[in-house]
Amino acid sequence: MAATAVWLAPPSRTELIENLVSGVDRYNPSNVGILEDYLYHQIRSEEYDCLANLAILKLYQFNPDLFNPDVVINILLKALTAEPFPDFNLCISLLDDRPPNSSLDEPDPLPTLLPLLMTLYNLLHQCRFPAFWVLYRSDDLEVIRENYTVECAGFEDAIREVAARSVKATFTRISSERLGTYVDLSGPELEAWVAKQRWTLDSSTGVVSIPPNPDNQIESVVIQEHIKLPQLSKVISHTVQVK
Repeated sequence: MAATAVWLAPPSRTELIENLVSGVDRYNPSNVGILEDYLYHQIRSEEYDCLANLAILKLYQFNPDLFNPDVVINILLKALTAEPFPDFNLCISLLDDRPPNSSLDEPDPLPTLLPLLMTLYNLLHQCRFPAFWVLYRSDDLEVIRENYTVECAGFEDAIREVAARSVKATFTRISSERLGTYVDLSGPELEAWVAKQRWTLDSSTGVVSIPPNPDNQIESVVIQEHIKLPQLSKVISHTVQVK
């Protein structure tokens, strides 16, 4: 419930942005610049506001002349960090099929990068974290790393938090070597990250212990139903009437 409340109204959202996102002004194309500035504030400050970013994509949908592919790519990158929430798919649903934007001074990067971003999302959604990092570090995504995520403060750490949520929900113990492939860390960097998660690393065995939580504990549940005779009588009588 708390996560949903933060998703609907992040504490970083100002009153101005709240009015733009929640009121009729969200459809006013003259406000797109304010929302784009707010997106770049999110990129610089490690904050995130999905509804505000969706409002930008909705304005682009209604006003194709405002469409900015660099803004769209940044929105999608921020949405990746929200997995397992459906933010990325919500953003994709607002992207119409459109030819490359020929009015730009430089070639439109979106047609080339969108399939790669969708592959990254699918790898995250399927919890294939080692494959995610291999693709992310590949030459194919050099453009994304050098032109976009390099300016997105804390992007890689946010992806590691996506992996951490899955690990916490699945494991009570995991080898540090395996965990390192999930978060693309090793050695002292991995040890510092594990300590930050408040997990325990046994240096002699190389095993990381995750504290118990409702998701990684298997508990048998006994369900008891108390059916009184009058209730059975109603069922039986109804069955007879149907026959």
